[in-house]
Amino acid sequence: MDLTAVPLVALRVFQEVAERGSLSAAATALGYTQSAVTRQIAALERVVRAPLFDRQRDGVQLTDTGHVLLRHAGLVLVQLDAASRELSGLPATAGTVRLGWFTSAGGTLVPSALAALRRSHPALTVTTRDGTTASLVRALRARTVDIAVLASEPPFPPLDDETPALRTKVLDERELLLAVPSMHPLAHKDFITVADLRGWAWIAGPPGFGVWPGLDERVVVAHVARDWLAKLQLVASGAGITTLPEPLATLVPHGVQVIRVRSRERQRVVVAWLNLSEPASVVVDALVSGTHP
Repeated sequence: MDLTAVPLVALRVFQEVAERGSLSAAATALGYTQSAVTRQIAALERVVRAPLFDRQRDGVQLTDTGHVLLRHAGLVLVQLDAASRELSGLPATAGTVRLGWFTSAGGTLVPSALAALRRSHPALTVTTRDGTTASLVRALRARTVDIAVLASEPPFPPLDDETPALRTKVLDERELLLAVPSMHPLAHKDFITVADLRGWAWIAGPPGFGVWPGLDERVVVAHVARDWLAKLQLVASGAGITTLPEPLATLVPHGVQVIRVRSRERQRVVVAWLNLSEPASVVVDALVSGTHP
C-alpha cells in the first residue's frame, strides 16, 4: 500500500464526506458533482484496499479503516496549511482559524470574542460556521474546523467515544429559560414547574433543541427552526413555546415573555479541539476572556 501518490484533493474530499456523513452533502459543500466525489472516494479505497465508508440509506458512516485514514489525513492537511502560513512569512499568531459554534453561541459569545480579536490580533483571520453540537464534533474529527464552541446538558457525558479524546475547556454554565407568547396562560405566573409544561406545542430546532429536557410525555413539535431569532418570532406570533439560553433573554422580540422554571436545567458551554495551534489558542483565550472577564 502506497499513500504517497494520493492527491491532496482526494484527501480533502474524503475529509468533507466524513464530516458531512453524505456524498451528496459533501459534493454540494465543495461545489463538485456527486459522481466526482464518488470517483475520488473510490480511488482512495483502491489505494487502501478496503472500504472507507459503509453506505446506508440515510448517508455514510466511516469504517474502521476510514477512521484510521481520517485521523492521519487530517494531520497531513493541518500541517500543510501551517507550512503555507510559514512560507508566506506570517507571524505565528497570524493565519486563519476555523471556528464552529452551536447556534445560540452566535447571539453574544462568538461576536464579542471576534470583536476583541480584531483589536488585539489584526493579522489573525477567523472564519466561522454554525451547526449542531453533533455535526461540529464530526467536523472536529474531520479537521474541517479547528475549534468549536459546543453545548452539553446534564449529566454532561463525553462529546463522543472516539480516540484520541477531544480536549475541552468549560466556558460557561447557564440556566435554561422558557420563552412563551406574552398572552400565553403561563406568561404571568410568578413561577412554573415542569408539570406546567405538559400539553403545549413546542418550537424546536434539530435534533429537538427547544423542548424542555426530561418531559415525561410525547411532546408535540409544531415548528422546527434552527435559527434562534426565527424560533422567537414564532413564539411571538403565538405558534408555540420554546426553551431559551439565559444570555439570549435580553434579545427577545416584542410579544415574548421569558420565564424561569422551578426545576432549573443547566446548559454547559465548552470550547473543544483536537490539536491547538498557536493561532487557535489565541481564539480560545478570547472566548474564555469573553465569559470570564
